[in-house]
Amino acid sequence: MASQPRTRNDYRIGWVCALPKEQTAAIAMLDRRHADLPRLPNDHNTYTLGSIGNHNVVVACLPKGRIGTVSAAIVATQMIHAFPSIKFGLMIGIGGGIPPKVRLGDIVVGTPSGQYPGVVQWDLGKKEKDKFIRTGSSNNPPSLLLSAVTKLESDHELTGSRIPEYLDEMVSKYPRLAPKYLRSESLRDVLFKANYEHNESTPDYADVYSPENENEEDKEESCRNCDKTQVVKRKPRDMLVHYGLIASGNSVVKNATFREDLQQYFKGEVLCIEMEAAGLLDNFPCIVIRGICNYADSHKNKTWQEHAAALAAAYTKELLGYIQPSDVDKEQTAGDIITGVSSALSSIKQDTTYTRSDLDKTEDLKLLDRPTPTDYGSQQTDYFRDDNQGQGNGCLTLANIRTGYESQTRRCSVQGSPEPEKQF
Repeated sequence: MASQPRTRNDYRIGWVCALPKEQTAAIAMLDRRHADLPRLPNDHNTYTLGSIGNHNVVVACLPKGRIGTVSAAIVATQMIHAFPSIKFGLMIGIGGGIPPKVRLGDIVVGTPSGQYPGVVQWDLGKKEKDKFIRTGSSNNPPSLLLSAVTKLESDHELTGSRIPEYLDEMVSKYPRLAPKYLRSESLRDVLFKANYEHNESTPDYADVYSPENENEEDKEESCRNCDKTQVVKRKPRDMLVHYGLIASGNSVVKNATFREDLQQYFKGEVLCIEMEAAGLLDNFPCIVIRGICNYADSHKNKTWQEHAAALAAAYTKELLGYIQPSDVDKEQTAGDIITGVSSALSSIKQDTTYTRSDLDKTEDLKLLDRPTPTDYGSQQTDYFRDDNQGQGNGCLTLANIRTGYESQTRRCSVQGSPEPEKQF
C-alpha cells in the first residue's frame, strides 16, 4: 500500500524501462510504494514512486509503442526536470545476447571495455569512401556505480548472488507473476547456428489449436518447424552475470549474420544488443543492465522476456544495496550535469563571437582585416541562427576563417574575383 507522499526533491535515483514487462519487474522489486505526486505541465511521463532499502526511486517507462534511443532520451529528460534531485539513472530491461559467451537468462552490465565505454551506438556514424565509420559512443557510467559493481562482482564469487532471494520475494508479494517471471521448464535455451535462418512455415492445424498451449503469439514465434540438427550443442550451466560492452541502436536486430559482423567490428567486445541505452548516456549519468532474452537472430521470440526482465531488476536491487545513500547525496545532480554541458557549449559560442578581441597574434589580426569577396559577417549570423534552432554542427573559429580565406585567395589568383559562396 502506498505511503504518505514525499516531495519531488526526496528522490535521488531514476529507473527507466522501455517495456511494460520491464516496468512490472521494476515495481515488483520496490520494498515500499509511495503515493503519487501531481504531474507537472508538459511532462508526459507516468511515474511509480517507491524505495529500495534507504534509496528513494522513481520508475518510468517509455510510452506504449515507443522504442529507441530518442524516446528513451525524452523520458529521461522529463524525469530529470520533474525530480530535480535525481543523481543518476538505471536503464534496466531486456536485450539480445551475443553467443557463445552469453546465454539466455544471463545478465549483462554495461561497463567500460577496452577502448569503449559501457555503451556504444552501433548505427550512428558517417559514410566515407563507401565505408560506414561509426562515431556513436556514450559516456561511462558514474564512478559510484562502477565501484559498487566491482564489489558486488567479488561478493558473487565469494558467496553467490541474492537474485534468487529477490525473485522469491517478488512472487511472494505478487503471486500472479510466478508463471512468467520465474524460471520454468518451458524456458528452453536453444541456439541455432548463425547461418541457419528461422523456418517460418505455417504450423499444422493441430499445433495451432493445441489445448496445452493456447497463446497464439507464442505459437507464431515458435521454432517447431526449424531443423533441430542446426542447434548448437552446449553443456548446461547456471546463470552468469557478464560485464562489458552493450551495443545500442534504433533498429531491432534479428539477423545472426549481422550480429556476428557487429561483434567482429567491435573486436569481440560486445556482449549484448539493445535499443534504448545510447539515448540516455549522453545526457543522463546512468548504468545499463540487461537480462538476456534472445540471441538477436531470426529465431528470437518473446518467451524469455518476462524472466529476463525480472533477473535484470533483481540484480539492480542487489546493486543498490552496495551504494550508501550518503554517497549518493554527494553526487552532482543529473540536471546540473546537463546544465554544465549546455553552459560549456554556450561559452564556446560566446567565445567565438568575440574571437577578434582575444586574438594576440598580429598576423591573425591582419588576416581578419584583409578584404575578401565573401561576407563572413552575414554567414556568422546565419550560423548562430541555425545553431539556436538546433541545426548547427560546428563552431566558427579562426581556423575556419583562415582556411576559407586562403581557399578564396587561391581561387582569386587563378580565376579572378569569384561569386560569394558559403565556406562553412
